[in-house]
Amino acid sequence: MTRPEALFPLFAELETLPGVGPKAAQAFRTLGVERPKDLLYLMPHSVVDRALRASVRDVTPPATLTVEVEVGQHVPPRRKGGPYRVHVRDRKLEFTLVFFHARTDYLQKLLPTGQRRLVSGKVELFDGMAQIVHPDHVLRPDEADEIPAYEPVYPLAAGLTQKLVQKAVAGTLARVPDLGEWIDAGLKSREGWPDWTRALHMVHAPDGPAGLAPDHPARQRLAYDELFAHQLMLSIARARLRRGKGIETRGDGHLRARVLKSLPYAPTGAQVRAVAEIEADMARPVRMNRLLQGDVGAGKTLVAFQALLIAVEAGGQGVMMAPTEILARQHFEGLEPLARAAGVRLELLTGRDRGAERAAKLADLAAGRIPILVGTHAVFQKDVAFHDLRLAVVDEQHRFGVAQRMELAAKGRAVDVLVMTATPIPRSLALATHGDMDVSVLDEKPAGRKPIRTAMVSAERLDEVVDHLRKAVAEGRQAYWVCPLVEESEVVDYASAEERFRSLRAALGDRVGLVHGQMPLAEKDAAMARFVAGETSVLVATTVIEVGVNVPNATIMVIERAETFGLAQLHQLRGRVGRGEAQSTCLLLYQPPLSETGRRRLKTIRDTEDGFRIAEEDLAMRGAGDLIGTAQSGLPRFRVADLERQAGLMGLAQSDARKLLHDDPGLSGPRGEAARALLWLMDQDRALRLISVG
Repeated sequence: MTRPEALFPLFAELETLPGVGPKAAQAFRTLGVERPKDLLYLMPHSVVDRALRASVRDVTPPATLTVEVEVGQHVPPRRKGGPYRVHVRDRKLEFTLVFFHARTDYLQKLLPTGQRRLVSGKVELFDGMAQIVHPDHVLRPDEADEIPAYEPVYPLAAGLTQKLVQKAVAGTLARVPDLGEWIDAGLKSREGWPDWTRALHMVHAPDGPAGLAPDHPARQRLAYDELFAHQLMLSIARARLRRGKGIETRGDGHLRARVLKSLPYAPTGAQVRAVAEIEADMARPVRMNRLLQGDVGAGKTLVAFQALLIAVEAGGQGVMMAPTEILARQHFEGLEPLARAAGVRLELLTGRDRGAERAAKLADLAAGRIPILVGTHAVFQKDVAFHDLRLAVVDEQHRFGVAQRMELAAKGRAVDVLVMTATPIPRSLALATHGDMDVSVLDEKPAGRKPIRTAMVSAERLDEVVDHLRKAVAEGRQAYWVCPLVEESEVVDYASAEERFRSLRAALGDRVGLVHGQMPLAEKDAAMARFVAGETSVLVATTVIEVGVNVPNATIMVIERAETFGLAQLHQLRGRVGRGEAQSTCLLLYQPPLSETGRRRLKTIRDTEDGFRIAEEDLAMRGAGDLIGTAQSGLPRFRVADLERQAGLMGLAQSDARKLLHDDPGLSGPRGEAARALLWLMDQDRALRLISVG
């Protein structure tokens, strides 16, 4: 699995490029440029218009100007360090070129009196006279081609200049080899995309501001290359997983029937469909690798439990992994009534288990006496052995990225994998982070779930909100009150949970509880337990309650300073109410005046409960990086592709990559060989290790 020889010059040291010494190479690294090939994807962010003009009169200073002039008189500085002036004349007007700390002999050679020169630089007015201080370019008229009409402007780091970056990019472009085409011919001609080499030359020599747009054919082509390489890597990982021999797991349905009979409602069509997809996957002799994507309250737990029961019905075991102990405990508590209905033993294994208790659990697990285990991902530690593990359900909250999934596959465990995520992900991001998986989507709410009334309320009406709460508490209802920060901060005018707890206690008495991330675990659990048991009516909290708490009697959610929360977070918080029979309300308390973004965010939450629509809006407002930063993870860093604006390309790339692998599994044909070169260029070469021989 060696790098193609044609790529060697692009993988050389940066110092081999013109003008790049050790210091510049170090500066380039801060921009993520390690090798010459990285410079190909360092995109210009703007252009300088250096089109030739007839005269200074054709622009309004301050502006960049390129003009042909006749050089006139040189006026050296009168005092040391003063300006050196050279008078020049274009077709219509006389103006001045100004230099500081320049040698006289150098300037006389550069600008000989009586000769014609092209000058380009920023023209400004000084005492009503036009002047260019230190022109960027001074050339003979026959060298006019050396100044591009539109000069690309690159991102810089300390120690780099535009000239140096331009020179290094030009040096890299000169090394670009002639590689075969990796894009499907029909797709390329339909989209009107240029060849790879042509596309690179076009993006680094844009023909105006339009050349920088994401929809420019050259930029689109390079963005597609990036997405295609990523999807090819995921498709190879997926094919590798599927090649790994799985176990055919077929259940007879008797345990699932017991659970469904015990439920007070019928599962939704989406839940039935998801279980059928999982059941079909588990019955195949290849390993399942499926993502279960469901909105808040869409009923993922029931689907996951039915999947675990398929494993038990077939005589095997199932495990559910959560990222934290609190979440593992919540999953355990949520599954307990279902396990009782099925008559199946369910156990919890966390870091708290010690000594004899832990040893007994491990012995029962190894003997097959525990059919279903819930725990943190410590359940994969060396001393934890299963008798016959068939299914691992992974709660996506714990950042189970593509790399870990590839590692799990490499361990050769024949276990079927079901990954759950509670965060609705826009399709383009789902393909970016989970493109190696098959996807089941829960896009219906369980029957009987009433829509949650959502209203925007100004903080000036706080007293009315407290009155409303007083009446609700008197009627026996429960409420959450979420605050952004734990302690009062002088820097930010956010209400703190501590402060709000004290003021609500004063207004409503001792029926008010408090929970936040800085409390000791035991205290936090106790406060939660009191609220779940109905001993407290109002729970003042920070966002620790964003995930997993289920209190059907809680019908009011007040989110204070709602404008400071992200859309996904607001949606998750609102999903904590509306879990019972009664009508639920969510009040978005905001501090006026609202910014345009804040207003748009709150109106989106007010107007829809559709998590997928909210996620698309969140992506449009915040961009992929921010969206992933908080709620999701594992998003690859794309240098050209823009997931907000080029979302459609991701689906195209996935189907093209899967088709290529289907037609040429070993990537040994002409297009496959070209695709191998692309994987090297995009640092996805580890995928090539997975294409095992035969």
